[in-house]
Amino acid sequence: MKQKRKIIIPILLVVLLAAGGFYYRNLVSQQQPEGQLQLYGNVDIRQIEVSFYDTGRIKNITVHEGDRVKTGQLLAELDPVRLQAEMKQQEAELLLQQQVVTRLENGSRPEEINAARDTVKALQAQVDDAKLTYDRMAQRYAKKGVARQQVDDAQTKYLALESELHAKQQVLALAVKGPRVEDIAIARAKLQAKEAAVILAKNKLKDSKVYAAADGVIQDRIMEPGEMTSPNAPVLTLARTNPVWIRTYVPEPNLGMVWQGMKATITTDSFPEKQYKGWVGYISPTAEFTPKNVESPQLRTRLVYQMRVYACDSQGELRLGMPATVSVDLRQSRKDAGSMINACGE
Repeated sequence: MKQKRKIIIPILLVVLLAAGGFYYRNLVSQQQPEGQLQLYGNVDIRQIEVSFYDTGRIKNITVHEGDRVKTGQLLAELDPVRLQAEMKQQEAELLLQQQVVTRLENGSRPEEINAARDTVKALQAQVDDAKLTYDRMAQRYAKKGVARQQVDDAQTKYLALESELHAKQQVLALAVKGPRVEDIAIARAKLQAKEAAVILAKNKLKDSKVYAAADGVIQDRIMEPGEMTSPNAPVLTLARTNPVWIRTYVPEPNLGMVWQGMKATITTDSFPEKQYKGWVGYISPTAEFTPKNVESPQLRTRLVYQMRVYACDSQGELRLGMPATVSVDLRQSRKDAGSMINACGE
């Protein structure tokens, strides 16, 4: 009898497990409407952390939590005094460099060339006179009519004037030729740098104001006027109202039944009598285990694929994190799918 019991008990356990599995499959199949795939998930949206490009003191914030904003609407601005002064400084330096380039490109004035020529002529006359005096002193010294010191003084004056004449002749030559090509190129490069600096200063002043990058709702007002901010410090958090989607998960056995562009129906506990139109916009290419926060009747250890079902929500009733149920009609064809994309038709 003991041996029979040892054989019968394992058989009974196997039968009970098989019956339980059969009952569970029937229960699950009963939960899923015929021809429909029901999935469970939560509402998800994109969020934008609004911040400034530069460091500065916040002058004004024009919105509060819960305000709906449109694309391009002014949200906040920095104190622009320093940036305005910097822009004026860069503009003045640009004007100065423009004059430098113009002067170099125009070359020497005729008056400057004439003045250099007159200087050379005057020095040439002085050199001729000093040369004549020196020659006379040398002749008189040969006849012992003057001292050697007088001859040396005359020679020194003549050589000094001759050297000065040579220098002025070089100045005249440079005035006639005009500035060097290299100097003009350097001045033009500096001008381009000044132009870029002015553009940068104007952009900094423009960036002292921050605008809404998309339609949405102000979720958090993190900073207040008077506070210092920096590019890595968000001032506001903007929750986008479009697109809104349901983040759900498709069990691996049902993966082949759904495809991108499929129409779907979305319901929530907050508005149980209302159905939202939607469509499958994304199916993950990689599998994962069902997240613990997903209310699904399926076993949590089964492999699933994340799916994003976009919703038509013109009234803004779907909120971040709200539980939702997604129903997909598996009998629709691929010809009918995809018409919901970019057109909710509400």
